[in-house]
Amino acid sequence: MTGHRLSGKRALVTAAGQGIGRASALAMAEAGAQVFATDINLEALSTIRGANHENIEIFELDARSDTSVAEGVARAQPDVLFNCAGFVHHGAILEATPEEWDFAFDLNVRSMMRTIQAALPGMLARQSGSIINMSSACSSVIGAPNRFIYGTTKAAVIGLTKSVAVDYVAQGIRCNAICPGTVESPSWHDRVDALGKELGSKEDAMKQFVSRQPMGRVATAEEIAALVVYLASDESAFTTGHPHIIDGGWSGQ
Repeated sequence: MTGHRLSGKRALVTAAGQGIGRASALAMAEAGAQVFATDINLEALSTIRGANHENIEIFELDARSDTSVAEGVARAQPDVLFNCAGFVHHGAILEATPEEWDFAFDLNVRSMMRTIQAALPGMLARQSGSIINMSSACSSVIGAPNRFIYGTTKAAVIGLTKSVAVDYVAQGIRCNAICPGTVESPSWHDRVDALGKELGSKEDAMKQFVSRQPMGRVATAEEIAALVVYLASDESAFTTGHPHIIDGGWSGQ
């Protein structure tokens, strides 16, 4: 992912402190974008400082705060918006609480409404913009065990994406969603640890996650980041309103 595919573009990334967000911020910077890497966790975000990219600027942004989002978007003035912030709740519907439901929809869905509402006027003024939303194969694409709240929010992200895409397709704005399968990241390892305690074996937990992917492995964050770069670039100029599935064949079974 070298070269200048994103030269001249300004990209704002939420949840860039680790995992897919971090890999995508680095990949877009490598592709020539001026990247604004944000996270609520400045300690995690600070690891990007050592990546030797002069075109990455980091600052704190809380995707659940209207004020923080407005300030961050005003600072970045993005041509590319990558909404990566989210949380994975464990459990079926009978374990779900109203508090978990409200938190998940606020972080996984409403945060995207906040950032898009803040960034869209500038994009419309320039008649150009690419919005990339993090959904999941676990959504309206396919169901996963014990992911009731998470899968519901990620299905909502697909609906949000399609709606934004159709409303602004004639005004130079593109909006797409990414739907990964299981991706290796710090948050995934946390989920493996939690399931391992439940099953009594971390090895069994790891096997359960990996078994979903027919390829026999989980994805790397960098593999997802490559798709982010493509959707951010002009190479995808004829692509909008789609959930892009990158799940190792999971949903194709």
